[in-house]
Amino acid sequence: MSKLYNITLSGTLIGTSDLEKADAPMGVAFGLIEFNGIESPYEFFKEYCLKNNIVINTDDPEFEFIDTQVISELKVFRQDGMEIKGVAGNAITGMKDEGYEISILGIPYPFYEEEFPHHVKEYENMFNKE
Repeated sequence: MSKLYNITLSGTLIGTSDLEKADAPMGVAFGLIEFNGIESPYEFFKEYCLKNNIVINTDDPEFEFIDTQVISELKVFRQDGMEIKGVAGNAITGMKDEGYEISILGIPYPFYEEEFPHHVKEYENMFNKE
């Protein structure tokens, strides 16, 4: 059962994500963003990063690929309004053809386990296969 999370940038809702992927031991959850009225996510994030002095690790205009450092004003909320916080913050990676993902880095346990039990279970199952 997937949950839908709201993603905001500087207080404005920019889209949603299921946070369908994970690196459970690292406390990381990430997923594709379903954007809300943003025509070019690449231009949107690039402009935001440049304006706010956020480092862009990789920027390829040809493929509209972008990989950002942590963006402090990028926030993820559960449907009940609770923020999902990672100690290392949130970042964006992606390209036009494959979509853009948000990563929440360093979500502390036991919260991670409570919020994403399916990711923890999936990780544990990797080691229980014969």
